[in-house]
Amino acid sequence: MSYSKLYSAIARGKWFIDFRQLEFYQNIVEQMMNKRGEGYDDKILSSSSPLTVLMSDGKAMNQGNSFNAAPNGSVAIIPIQGTMLKNGTMCSYGTMEIAQMIDEATTCKNITGTVLDIDSGGGSVDAIAPLVDAIKRSQAAGKPVIASCDLCCSAAYYVASYCNEIVANNNISAEFGSIGVMMSFRDYAEKYQKDGIKEHTIYSNLSEEKGAAFELAREGKYDKIKEEALDPLARAFRSTVQANRKDLKSDTAGILAGKTFYAQDALKIGLIDKIGTQTYAVSRVKELTTNAIIQEYITQI
Repeated sequence: MSYSKLYSAIARGKWFIDFRQLEFYQNIVEQMMNKRGEGYDDKILSSSSPLTVLMSDGKAMNQGNSFNAAPNGSVAIIPIQGTMLKNGTMCSYGTMEIAQMIDEATTCKNITGTVLDIDSGGGSVDAIAPLVDAIKRSQAAGKPVIASCDLCCSAAYYVASYCNEIVANNNISAEFGSIGVMMSFRDYAEKYQKDGIKEHTIYSNLSEEKGAAFELAREGKYDKIKEEALDPLARAFRSTVQANRKDLKSDTAGILAGKTFYAQDALKIGLIDKIGTQTYAVSRVKELTTNAIIQEYITQI
């Protein structure tokens, strides 16, 4: 059985992810290495099961209805749940598929905007760009995007920061932050040696920097990989959040260094805009759309 996409994303990737989800995916890698991961393959979830739920006048439409079947003035609700990967697998939709859903909502005349139903501790770094680009396209088309969140950490928060507003959908478990980057890998060299397998990695004399940071990391020397691979991503993450969240209290201890905050504290320090239900998030999409129409009308007078 082929594990290439999922294994590659887990084993090689740099992650904006909450540390509590990391151990689960490390266990998947170990199962794959020991050929026990029969449940994992490269198949993408069936496109016959759309991610969207549509709402109009406060009434939910059944999952699976197309955008075109929604009444005029509906709001698309698109889940971003679980660990974020760029490409879809049997385990989950990838952000490429989710971004396509956002784009479909943007181009549908019956949809006024989108609520992203986020319940994720983050994921791989390369999973972020497709969602950010789709959010920007929706906003450019005059259709606001609201993040309605339970767990919204690391890469998930990176994405949410681009939304018009971030709303905690409860005041019990909703959690935000984990602004940081990490990398994890397992070294199977000793295991291979016990099995009589000796690995040789040979670099060209003209390629002395190729793989240098990783080779040092395998020796337990992490400074080079931190400086060259992780720190630049962490700095970009920090600056992005600060640019997107104008009221962020950046001097809060740990806020830009990976700490997480529950809804009440997240609201106080500017990580989120409101604590409210998903229905509230839907109402905010409609309010923002209406306000934009009014403002455009006033401007034209």
